[in-house]
Amino acid sequence: MLFSDTLLTAYRGIAVNKNRTFLTMLGIIIGVTSVVLMVSLGRSFQDYVSTLIESFGTNLVEVFPKGFEKYGSSLDSLTFDDYDSVKRLSTVETVMPVILVTKPITYGKEEIAPMVLGSHGGIFDIYGYKLDHGRLIEPSDDQGAKSVAVLGSKAAENLFGNADPVGKKIKIGDDSYTVIGVLGPKGSLLGERLDELVFMPFSTARTASGQKHLSYMVLRSHRDPALAVEDITMLIRQRHRIINPKNDTDKDDFVARSAEQITTTVNAVTLGLTVFLALIAGISLLVGGIGIMNIMLVSVTERTREIGLRKAVGATRKDILLQFLFEAVSLTFTGGMIGLVLGIFFGWLLSAVAARFLGDFNFILSGTAIFLALAMAIGTGLIFGIYPARRASLKSPMEALRYE
Repeated sequence: MLFSDTLLTAYRGIAVNKNRTFLTMLGIIIGVTSVVLMVSLGRSFQDYVSTLIESFGTNLVEVFPKGFEKYGSSLDSLTFDDYDSVKRLSTVETVMPVILVTKPITYGKEEIAPMVLGSHGGIFDIYGYKLDHGRLIEPSDDQGAKSVAVLGSKAAENLFGNADPVGKKIKIGDDSYTVIGVLGPKGSLLGERLDELVFMPFSTARTASGQKHLSYMVLRSHRDPALAVEDITMLIRQRHRIINPKNDTDKDDFVARSAEQITTTVNAVTLGLTVFLALIAGISLLVGGIGIMNIMLVSVTERTREIGLRKAVGATRKDILLQFLFEAVSLTFTGGMIGLVLGIFFGWLLSAVAARFLGDFNFILSGTAIFLALAMAIGTGLIFGIYPARRASLKSPMEALRYE
């Protein structure tokens, strides 16, 4: 029997009962959709992080108190003397101290609560900001502790709408500040909306916050950021009298990390999570495969006379086995194709939602996801279809024809 005839017969067999066929494929559809979605979104997120980190430069290094994400600038483990020592390291090109001022900003009836950063003018170069109009913080602003502020593009829009804020007065807490500049759009960094930040001179922030310690430091390293991180770690451990011969970071009261380390960590976490979720999605394929086997066994029983008749007119065991095996694979392959389309659609949809919060987030359809999903679908059909197909091929023609 020709391969094309066997395949055509298989498709006719599964088309007899469309509702049962669809319900049988449902587990496969859900499984393949999930695999395509998880693997592709994981790849998209890795690309997003890598692109974002590259836009800031791989030699970017941050130093902040341990627990900063939870407790913020209330932690006092980093001192002004730490900053003075770090900027003298040979592996450090430039370093900026940062003090966070957590006060609301108002202009007329408008009020926002952004993160206000007090630092020197070099911080704009470190973070890669471009000036839209006005001017940036200058040394004279720092020296005179002037009450001036530079607004991120979104912060300016939220406060002033389409009006030009340069030269206008805003209030940060109870104090009045003059807006001297507006930054160009920068986007987001791992959910941190950089366009909503507001900057003031470092000396001004010290007075406004009353802090006697740094919130964190941000710097550019010479060449290898890993060497800078190592030097900074050893230096601050010595200054803080932390005895740590085994290099156990749990004992440190600070964290120094480079952009490269952030990328590596995020990629490792994303990969692990993607694999874990893909394995869970594989359970759906397993359930779908069991459903395929059950429905094929029912089909073999219902079509016993058909099997006997086909054998009586010359069909071999191989022909019968291939027909039912192709029926099982056709079910899983069709379900896989539907799942692939749904996975791409939902991936695109979720990427569009993510882009609203993360910025430039693009959906990347992973070739690995397509291959893996379809291979798993076809493999499921082969594995769970072979037993019913073999049972069908072993039926005796005489007994099959007598079956009622």
